[in-house]
Amino acid sequence: MITAPTTSTNLYLSDLAPNSTQSEIRAMTVACSAVDGINLAQGVCDTDPPHPVVEAAIAAIRSGHNIYTRLDGIAPLREAIAQKFATFNGLSVDPDREVLVTSGATGALHAALLALLNPGDECLVLEPFYGYHVSTLRSQRVLPVIVPLDAPDWRLDLDRLRAAITPHTRAIILNSPSNPSGKVFTQSELEALAGFCIEHDLFVFTDEMYEYFLYDGARHISLATLPGMAERTITISGFSKTFSVTGWRLGYLAADARWLPSIGYFHDLTYVCAPSPLQHGAAAGLLALPASFYEEMAVEYQAKRDAICAALMHAGLTPSIPTGAYYVLADATRIPGADAKQKARRLLSDTGIAAVAGSAFFGSNADGTNRGENLLRFCFAKKEEELEEACQRLTSYRS
Repeated sequence: MITAPTTSTNLYLSDLAPNSTQSEIRAMTVACSAVDGINLAQGVCDTDPPHPVVEAAIAAIRSGHNIYTRLDGIAPLREAIAQKFATFNGLSVDPDREVLVTSGATGALHAALLALLNPGDECLVLEPFYGYHVSTLRSQRVLPVIVPLDAPDWRLDLDRLRAAITPHTRAIILNSPSNPSGKVFTQSELEALAGFCIEHDLFVFTDEMYEYFLYDGARHISLATLPGMAERTITISGFSKTFSVTGWRLGYLAADARWLPSIGYFHDLTYVCAPSPLQHGAAAGLLALPASFYEEMAVEYQAKRDAICAALMHAGLTPSIPTGAYYVLADATRIPGADAKQKARRLLSDTGIAAVAGSAFFGSNADGTNRGENLLRFCFAKKEEELEEACQRLTSYRS
């Protein structure tokens, strides 16, 4: 704990602020813009949104849907989300009591943590992790306890999880399909994890943002559908990636009716509500787009995955082939640099391609080392022509 400085003023930073830095993802995006490079660092998903989604949002603006909505979102969207949960996830939820429309999945996690965890509680986080999960926990003075998965296929080790349990452990965050690794947890892994959470009476916050991005026959399973898990699981997803509207900041969650009012309270306190006309656009997308839209998207992104993995392999940056999401972790040992941040900046300098230092997704070991220092993360959610250019540059890359 950082103590207040001994000065004569009350004007000083909080004890959290000195340890807070800009995310490496954002830093690389800024660096990429400075050289007009190809940004494979940030998951901006710059492909075109589906036509029904865009047109419904525009129509909603013109029709006057520009004021606050109910704090939990408009009824058509909540009902469409409940139907989506039923048909795709196999999860039955009440749209009036168990669904909350949020300002992005980030807003969903922020509000859920405020409602359910206290400062000093501990939350297990599987490594490699999405940095915002860890940062959000720390911002609420909840201690993230990092539990490494086993490379190269990022297998779950229950013994390692058990060793991380303390009297202060109250929750775990699960991200599947995973950012940054592309790991999709299997049925047997999820069943083991469910048993573990029931045994230790834990909440689970699941980030399922990439649930439609599945490759090589992988199948997405929502943890809340397993026996005994609905009451303790906060299921979080959103429209940013699926509909290519990352700037709209539209997410949602499902939670037991006991928890939703408090989660909704904190979301209202922070965000008031998700953007009104954009909710109409998302609802139209859920209702109008057929199952083939999601199936074709997975096929398209598997082809993009294959293209960038082949280019990385040719460049001597051996990739860990993801079975979900739209990121690749690649071995950057051959790139000059003392650490992953230097390697990422060297690659940007040499090729004009921005990637993210792997160290952003791993915690430091007791000896100060980091498992991600020889890894870079590449995002392949790009338009075809830009991804092709990036692949060509990687194929010809010589450091």
